[in-house]
Amino acid sequence: MVVHRIALIRELILRELGFRDIFKKVKDEENAKAISLFPEVVRLSDAINDEGKRIENLVRGIFAGNIFDLGSAQLAEVFSKDGMSFLASCQNLVSRPWVIDDLDNFQARWLKKPWKKAVIFVDNSGADIILGILPFAREMLRLGMQVVLAANELPSINDVTYIELAEILSKLNDENGQLMGVDTSNLLIANSGNDLPVIDLARVSQEVAYLSSDADLVILEGMGRGIETNLYAQFKCDSLKIGMVKHPEVAQFLGGRLYDCVIKYNEVQI
Repeated sequence: MVVHRIALIRELILRELGFRDIFKKVKDEENAKAISLFPEVVRLSDAINDEGKRIENLVRGIFAGNIFDLGSAQLAEVFSKDGMSFLASCQNLVSRPWVIDDLDNFQARWLKKPWKKAVIFVDNSGADIILGILPFAREMLRLGMQVVLAANELPSINDVTYIELAEILSKLNDENGQLMGVDTSNLLIANSGNDLPVIDLARVSQEVAYLSSDADLVILEGMGRGIETNLYAQFKCDSLKIGMVKHPEVAQFLGGRLYDCVIKYNEVQI
């Protein structure tokens, strides 16, 4: 797995030179901004009465949030100059059909019968986790699903760690353990055992392996986890790979556009 090896070598060199979490300040700033926007993003989603349209809105939110990626040279430059607007990003996604576009199939399966348990391998800090993934996970919780958010053990670029994710949720949950009116007792945070922006699913932590044993939906979010290393991975349960294409080489390989979107859904036939 060439991408995995390159990422591993880069992280090892950075750590040997004493650089353990070089984007910590940026992550903290972006988390604070996203937390302030979270209530409005959720209210806008909840106001959509049509469930199919609400699902599409949540998926678009994941794409818009996934733009905050300092592992992309082009996006890092844009971010440093102008910052990024989440709501504007939602409106300005590339038009459908996307380079891989299984949104309709995913919506149809969701509307037919929601899953019982989803494991989501999350990606970046800031808008990605807070404004993209958490509203999506909250909707699943509202439908009675159990949701496991699996985050990195150690920092890598601007990926969120499981410790940071716990801190984020402590700031978003109210005193009754609710996330904007939705009970979070079925929301679990897990240490994936990973320390890279990509992931080898054969080497996840024992915790995640155990929590995934009865999952009926696995979601891999982000270009590194969902596209570069696991786009064609097969599972014994339903799976969703979702992320934005942020490297020209990946766009060329897929036959799509830079900043194109990928939503690849595979339903297990029983």
